[in-house]
Amino acid sequence: MLDSTDIKAELDAVGRPIEAARGLPSALYTSEDALALERKKIFFDGWACIGFGQDVPQPGDAKPVNFLGAPLLLLRDRDGEIRVFENVCRHRGMILVEEAQNFGGVIRCPYHSWCYSTKGELKATPHVGGPGVNKHESINPSTTGLTPVRVGVFMDIVFVNVNSQAEDFDSFIAPLRARFADFADKPIYRAANHAEFTLDINANWKLILENNVESYHLPWVHPGLSSYSRLEDHYHLIEPGSFSGQGTLVYNPKLHETLKFPDFPDIPEKWDTGAEYASLYPNVFVCVHRDHYWAAHLDPLSHDHTLERVVIYYPSAESAEAQLYEPLRAENARLWKEVLTEDIVVTQGMQKGRGAPNFDGGVFSSVMDSPTHCFHQWVADRLGR
Repeated sequence: MLDSTDIKAELDAVGRPIEAARGLPSALYTSEDALALERKKIFFDGWACIGFGQDVPQPGDAKPVNFLGAPLLLLRDRDGEIRVFENVCRHRGMILVEEAQNFGGVIRCPYHSWCYSTKGELKATPHVGGPGVNKHESINPSTTGLTPVRVGVFMDIVFVNVNSQAEDFDSFIAPLRARFADFADKPIYRAANHAEFTLDINANWKLILENNVESYHLPWVHPGLSSYSRLEDHYHLIEPGSFSGQGTLVYNPKLHETLKFPDFPDIPEKWDTGAEYASLYPNVFVCVHRDHYWAAHLDPLSHDHTLERVVIYYPSAESAEAQLYEPLRAENARLWKEVLTEDIVVTQGMQKGRGAPNFDGGVFSSVMDSPTHCFHQWVADRLGR
């Protein structure tokens, strides 16, 4: 079993100043043991994304989530609040919900019919004291509800902290909230159609995030994007311990000859031609533009297999739903899928490259790679604790 002490020297090398630093060791990309280590120290001890509020749009909606082997239940209670519980009955550990559905009444265990409210309260224990006896002193409903998981929501992204070891959610999200203050508390609407897509990538989750944080690769991997947003038009986002990424000064894609989406209300002029793409550690991209916003959730299925799910939002119900904007929504989703699909060849290529016996983690350009180095340092710090 891989332990952080096994790679201490390599992790220490990551922490050096960028000019002398090495990248994360290959074992963290090629080993199932490494993912098991990250499962605890990164994904369970800290805050991580598991989905979106619009996965459960109506009160009573529930969706099962397999979060690195942990069965969770994302739901919206009868009062409209998003909650997350362990998706198991407190009686014998049976999985409660196998498929997304709406619970108009209670959540019933399919094994012995114990029932829970959408707030997780134990409501019924049929025959628990014998045939026809539905209560027993050995079962205290006030202490036998569903096991809650700490949850936080930002711009419809749902985060959990499974082990309750992290700081409070407001502290965790504060740096990104400050960065995107022009967007953070404004209404957003999931697109009625052309709303999302998922990419199936044979690469470690970290390689996908590393690629997203930097603009260095744009001229060669994204020639279409680079035709109007050149390398010299980009800048770095660096927030140690929280996120890194890139921004552009010339965001101006032409989706239609005459029509354009309405903008977010009351945003500063800098967003007229600006856009920013932040990778919030460990596993979500938060990407803002004057007329829409998208987020991408990275779901590690194994050490070399990741699902990247992208969901697109707009600043008004009109731009998200109106038939008038349907061609723009279709083109917007097509363009982003095209851009992110172009990245697959390089992330999968780096995954293969991590099998080279003598690759030492690589070196960084002190000018172009600081967002990647920032992420590597965060990973090394979390694993070294």
